Amino acid sequence: MKLALLVVGCLALGVAALEAALRLVFGFGNPPLYVADTQVGYRLAPHQRIRRFGNRILINRYSMRGPEITPLPTEDTLRILLLGDSIANGGWWTDQEAILSMQLQRQLQRELALAGAAAGPELAGKETVEVLNASANSWGPRNELAYLAKFGDFGSWGVIVLINTDDLFAIAPTSLPVGRDRNYPDRRPTLALQEIAHRLIKPRPSPELEALHQEDSDRVGVNLEALRQIKRLVQQTEGQMVLAMTPLLREVQSPGPRDYEIVARQRLLDLTTAEQIPYLDFLPSFQANSQPQGLYRDHIHLSPEGNELVSAALVQQVRSQIENHDSHWRSSPQGARPALKSDLATPPVLSDPAEDPWR
Repeated sequence: MKLALLVVGCLALGVAALEAALRLVFGFGNPPLYVADTQVGYRLAPHQRIRRFGNRILINRYSMRGPEITPLPTEDTLRILLLGDSIANGGWWTDQEAILSMQLQRQLQRELALAGAAAGPELAGKETVEVLNASANSWGPRNELAYLAKFGDFGSWGVIVLINTDDLFAIAPTSLPVGRDRNYPDRRPTLALQEIAHRLIKPRPSPELEALHQEDSDRVGVNLEALRQIKRLVQQTEGQMVLAMTPLLREVQSPGPRDYEIVARQRLLDLTTAEQIPYLDFLPSFQANSQPQGLYRDHIHLSPEGNELVSAALVQQVRSQIENHDSHWRSSPQGARPALKSDLATPPVLSDPAEDPWR
């Protein structure tokens, strides 16, 4: 009897120690949570501060990956809004300070400091740079359009839309994965061990989600139209837009993009030409890299080196547009201009994601 109790006690201590290690070292049991959204489909639940595999993740009240912000920037702040998917977001594998938006912010801040008194009139009085990050795993242009239409541009100088080739084929916004797919949890598990067990179980296919993936419509055309509508919304506030697309790893390698991707890429190029949208296609620069595999952490997501390449090119593009479009510069976010929703409403400070009024 004593031996049995000793064995049970040792097992209990072992499980407790494993549970503690999984929580404290790896962050299991506290995954990033999502909320369903009738317009956007889904987004990260507001007000999260977690750590996964040693990487810090901050989610503010607007479901952005970053600290809390004011609805509008101060007069001495240059604000830019980055819209994207998991490449922009960085996921659990990227620390808060290493995500693309933070790299952009630091580099632009250095550019601003170096310009100093020599800065043109469009930067007069600007001392601080803010790059906001509104993104989520598997978002496509239609999710990004819905977010911008719902929340607005937050008084930004411009909007950077960062997509990858797969986003041209993205499905319509849906909340079906939230709370069903292990990658989109809507509540925390009781135990870290419970989360691991759930991740090891193969998920059952969702007929409703499969139906969305099998839609017969011209998915590329619908997503291109969403990008065109993003341009329209940005124009309403006299802002600037930058569109950038990163390739898949297999596109960088021989034999390159597949035939249907080449067709979709050409359609995107035609759109950006017709709409005069500044467009950065990273396929040529990635292909020209001596070690393109080093730009990726997997088949689609970028490594720190890949992020550095993308952020450097985006900084150059933003600097060029600031220098060449003085008439679009808004020296004061309070100035007379048409307003998106972010100018008209300040959401309450929420303590519980379940209280989110923006669903």
